[in-house]
Amino acid sequence: MNSRTVPSDASTAFSPTKAVPLRVPLAAFLALSLGLIGQQAQAAKDAGCEGGGFSVVLPGGTLSSPTDTVVPASSVGASFLVQGKFVRFEVDATTLGVRNYTLTGAANPLDMTGGVPTTLFASKTPNLGGVALNGKLTVEVEGNDVLLQRSGPGVSMKIQAKDCAQGGIFQMEPARADGLPTDFIHVLAEGVFYFDNPNFRNPPPLPLCTPPNFTPQCYPVPVTPRINFGNDLSSRLVGRDSPQVATRISQFGGVSVWRVSSGGRMGGVLGEDSVEVAPPPTNCVRNCQAQNRVRGKYPVLGFPFPVPEASRLTPRFP
Repeated sequence: MNSRTVPSDASTAFSPTKAVPLRVPLAAFLALSLGLIGQQAQAAKDAGCEGGGFSVVLPGGTLSSPTDTVVPASSVGASFLVQGKFVRFEVDATTLGVRNYTLTGAANPLDMTGGVPTTLFASKTPNLGGVALNGKLTVEVEGNDVLLQRSGPGVSMKIQAKDCAQGGIFQMEPARADGLPTDFIHVLAEGVFYFDNPNFRNPPPLPLCTPPNFTPQCYPVPVTPRINFGNDLSSRLVGRDSPQVATRISQFGGVSVWRVSSGGRMGGVLGEDSVEVAPPPTNCVRNCQAQNRVRGKYPVLGFPFPVPEASRLTPRFP
């Protein structure tokens, strides 16, 4: 079996077997609940975040909670580390691209790794068309939340993350003065793979959302194909790429490429929330209101472990 073609889901155009060439193209943390993360999943569960908190390790020193500061461009360096109890990742200062996004395996009732440090993504890289982010770096650290923002000529990037064992806990947001989209390349770490979740191919009979099993504010939604990622070591480990105002350009077993509109978001959801039936995100790019949030409890379809070979996307690379 050399390749597996998977139809698009409700919110993305999807072509897993053909790569498209890339082209040039915490009050503040409330954006997570109003935007992408609120679209795809409820906020990371409190138990999964207990005791968490980030520090941003820069060449000139470490910034920990609470911090709301601006770091001069001359003090940013080429890269820096964002270290939490449950999550850590490196940031390339010129793109705000992420390397080695890792679950630390710290003890937590919602830990998915079995206590083993597990790198999920080798990299999440925005293609800024040759533009380098060279301005000051805004850093906000409060509780479990971190916000990073930096600009360059005609473009800015933002990272928002939560230090939690699972949930909707990460997103990147590009903004361009020319309004053009930004391509993102996601490369999974060794041993992690994308798969076409068979539980979303053969869901239980509808309706899935029936009181009293779920809250009165409950919205039945169609069950569409779902691309998740996992590994062969951790039976609880599962996640998904989570887009808003973004199109999937290509998909392989270890790589996905997304085209994100200016003001759109490219995020990540881990654990139960990533295998929950939920409506697709709206095309909201600013001032997203309450109607853009998930307000009910949706059925969780889960995933098989180990993932059947027939469900794993191949080839791994373009």
